[in-house]
Amino acid sequence: MSQLANYIAQKRQQKPILSMTHVVYGYPTVQESLSWMTRLLEEGVDFIEVQFPFSDPVADGPSIVEACHVALEQDLDVDSFLNDMGKLSRDFPDSRIVLMSYLNPMYRYGLQKLAKRAAEINILGLILPDLPIEASANYIAACKENQVDPIWLVTPVTPKARLEMLASQASGFLYCVARSGVTGHSSHEAKSKQTAMDEYLAHIKAHASAPMGVGFGLRERSHIEALLGKADIAILGSALLDAYNQGGQEAGIKLIKDLFQN
Repeated sequence: MSQLANYIAQKRQQKPILSMTHVVYGYPTVQESLSWMTRLLEEGVDFIEVQFPFSDPVADGPSIVEACHVALEQDLDVDSFLNDMGKLSRDFPDSRIVLMSYLNPMYRYGLQKLAKRAAEINILGLILPDLPIEASANYIAACKENQVDPIWLVTPVTPKARLEMLASQASGFLYCVARSGVTGHSSHEAKSKQTAMDEYLAHIKAHASAPMGVGFGLRERSHIEALLGKADIAILGSALLDAYNQGGQEAGIKLIKDLFQN
């Protein structure tokens, strides 16, 4: 079991499901994004997924796309981003930060360099949604060497054989996209869709030894409750950003408490 998977297993002994919150680095400013991350960790979220912005974030819906574009109006660079994440990791040694971006900026930085630097700053997981596992041999080797988990994604439309392959090779945790399409709007309301979701997650669970995180479209407490016993992590992205945009940090924290507190 990897360090990240072990952390999840230990935390799951205390909670029925863990929380992972998504933040875009540099939105609306670097300092404000770091303040927001600090607040989230102070409030006790189990993970933050920090996105280094990219101009064409193809898996993301309108809210996160807009946040990326605003962030990129500043002069951002990966080295500074990693330095800031290192300080955050040192300040909150009992929490976990997962880094997310798209392949282009991380490829330019260097994937082997990225894995090494992540390990140095106690970042145990990396998410690159547009990097296919078939083209990742060197990246996987670098992650393994540095004890950092590459986090793979599956979706409801991933072909069965590929889904089973990705599930079987997952480490750290497997990111299970709750629906087809981009982040943002929910499609959890219909009973038939919930049944399909349950079957989808059960199929993944039959082939995955790693923990399972579920994201895309989670907006209500009922969505979180529907994952109990079926997943280990519930991931809040667009819903949290929308709350933050409407009412700042207080509105974001209220949403997290409404969704996760007993």
